[in-house]
Amino acid sequence: MGTGRLLTLSFDDGFAKSFRLVADIHEEFGLKANLNVIAGTDLPGYTAADRYHNAKVGGWDLWNELAARGHDVSAHSLDHANYARLPLDEAKRRIDLCVEIFEANLKGYKAAANVFAFPFNSSNEDVEDHVLAKFRGLRTSGPGINPMPSPSLRRLTCSSFGPGNCEEHLDHCIAELLKRDSGWLVYNTHGFDDEGWGPIAPGYLRELYAKLAKPDSGISVVTLGPVLAAS
Repeated sequence: MGTGRLLTLSFDDGFAKSFRLVADIHEEFGLKANLNVIAGTDLPGYTAADRYHNAKVGGWDLWNELAARGHDVSAHSLDHANYARLPLDEAKRRIDLCVEIFEANLKGYKAAANVFAFPFNSSNEDVEDHVLAKFRGLRTSGPGINPMPSPSLRRLTCSSFGPGNCEEHLDHCIAELLKRDSGWLVYNTHGFDDEGWGPIAPGYLRELYAKLAKPDSGISVVTLGPVLAAS
């Protein structure tokens, strides 16, 4: 995949209503969704990170159903803490527990073939090193347009916008991608309508994918983990 343009919409936080519809819309266009879920939502003492995470989340039955349908269900941490601000040993402990929970509950899941999506897109070098010792890659903040997939590409940066609707900003980022001969735009959104930080509307996603499905669109829609693993 040395040339061309790729787009990944990276949906965070595991909202049950939105993620079911996200998966359905992707399937309407023959695509797979990139769905990042919080591992510890059913652990005792779990609380939502903020008001943008208060929508009802799914559970392992739903995640296994969506994964069985071919969607890329990935780790979005144990608890949606800001891991760049935690003491390093505590951040490592939570990452390790996230891996344990995923590998125990998501059928066929192996961290070494998947991507860890940092909460708040916030990380530092030490915590990234720990993640990359366990995962194929990671997603964090930075320029949204990455190099094309290669064996050496492990650190993916993403664009995002919020807390309001992010459709206009996403359109701008796609326009910037089209100015390049090649590149991989990773864009971080969340749920539909009023769910999550920086949401979009279902109608917008359908219109976007209808445009990208045209032979002359110049952009292919992909998911993170399988593409990195294949490279």
